[in-house]
Amino acid sequence: MNCSQAFQAFRSCRGSLAAHNIVRSSAPAVRRRIAGGARFYSDDRAQPTEGSDGPEAKSEAKSEEDASQTPEVAELQGKLKQKEAEVTDLTSRLRYLQADFLNLQRNAAREKEQTKDFAITRFATDLLETVDVLSLALKSVPESALSKESSPSSSDSSNTPTEKPADAYLRELHTGVEITQRQLLQTLFKYGVKPFDPTGDQFDPNRHEALYQAPIPDKEPGTVFDCQKTGYMIKDRVLRAAQVGVVQDRP
Repeated sequence: MNCSQAFQAFRSCRGSLAAHNIVRSSAPAVRRRIAGGARFYSDDRAQPTEGSDGPEAKSEAKSEEDASQTPEVAELQGKLKQKEAEVTDLTSRLRYLQADFLNLQRNAAREKEQTKDFAITRFATDLLETVDVLSLALKSVPESALSKESSPSSSDSSNTPTEKPADAYLRELHTGVEITQRQLLQTLFKYGVKPFDPTGDQFDPNRHEALYQAPIPDKEPGTVFDCQKTGYMIKDRVLRAAQVGVVQDRP
């Protein structure tokens, strides 16, 4: 080996040794950069894999979930509509029952009041016969017998007490009957029974009972001109119709 070949061999060994030292000196720096979180990027973006959660995958999963829940939701909605219909039906029935109950209460209160007001109807009707008898007894005594003053009868002895004449007893009896009739009418009036005399009124078949008809020149046809028996009312009802005579229509 000559000197030139030895010199070239020496230069090549020296170059390889320098490159080796450069690689060895740069290796710790690369390790530090990797440990410090250095990130490396490439120009090509990574494509999503089959298992990745992209928007399309999410929408497909949601549609599959909705499809799986559709029968259950439909069943629940049907049950909900059925319950709502039942609630509406029960509410309307409850309102009807409340209205019926209120009407029943009103009717019961009205019937109770009517029962209390008209409880003595039959009893009062029977008592009216007694009132009629007392009225006939009072009418049987003429006014002349009541207004005539009787003189005391003379007696032979002054010590003998004077006796009342018959007309005095008659007046006292008339007064007693009149008081009895008045007291009886007051008792009936206390329970809502009132007499009425329709003389001069127009004939009303609901309140009057026509016994006869007669033509009266100065009276309007259909007018009551005579009352044979007094009528009576209890509250707003006719207890007994008045028996009357009615003016006949002109021919």
